[in-house]
Amino acid sequence: MTDPTTSVSTPGRVEPVDYTVDDGLATITLQRPESRNALDTVTKEALRAAVDEAAGDAGVRAVLLTGSGQAFCVGQDLHEHVRRLADLTLDEVWSTVEEHYAPLAMALATMPKPVVAGVNGVAAGAGASLAFACDLRVLSDQAGFNLAFAGVGLSCDTGASWTLPRLVGHARAMDLLYRPRTVDAAESERIGLATMVVRHADLMAEATALARSLAAGPTLAYAGIRRSLAYAAGHDLAESLAFEADQMARTGGSQDHRDAVAAFTAKQRPVFTGR
Repeated sequence: MTDPTTSVSTPGRVEPVDYTVDDGLATITLQRPESRNALDTVTKEALRAAVDEAAGDAGVRAVLLTGSGQAFCVGQDLHEHVRRLADLTLDEVWSTVEEHYAPLAMALATMPKPVVAGVNGVAAGAGASLAFACDLRVLSDQAGFNLAFAGVGLSCDTGASWTLPRLVGHARAMDLLYRPRTVDAAESERIGLATMVVRHADLMAEATALARSLAAGPTLAYAGIRRSLAYAAGHDLAESLAFEADQMARTGGSQDHRDAVAAFTAKQRPVFTGR
């Protein structure tokens, strides 16, 4: 597969998204620090390519999404958005939701492998939604979330209507969306937006360590857990129990399960291969 970070080769140019794979861990880094990693069209296309690459690569067993500079991602690049509003039809302007934001949320939330967000600074608007679409969020103590959509007269996108209530509950989600404000790292952890908060200097080490531990884990089991939780969110107990049974049968036939049981009986630590 083509590395999305090398699809355009301009000497001296820093690509808006960096994509690397090391020992089963794909790290995707937004690289527009001068604009706080705002999402212009080029960046959205590069990010979608990187996420799709990670989702489809069987050699990738976990994904880490992060940003460079002082922000994780502040969402849509409003400077580009103003130009597009002046030059394009409304259908053309808002096609980006279907072409970029929705596919990004779907891929992050449904790929059959764990996804960790390393939130290095503010995550606002679609940037916050991207972090919420990940399984786990490791926050710098200097980071925070802002559901900024209503502040610019918009509803919400990139899956926030689905992910946010599942993280904090319906009532709090409504409040965060109706009254945009920056929720700091400590409050984010308290209300369930952050999995953990670490010192800013330790963020990448901690987030990478967590993602690497997941990359070394039972990949098929993680995929089954992801699918089971998503399925149960929209089905009743009986249907969810049946779905769980299917996933147990699927993961129960894996080499990882057989190896883990053998390791348990031998009083050894299991080694998972993701098969």
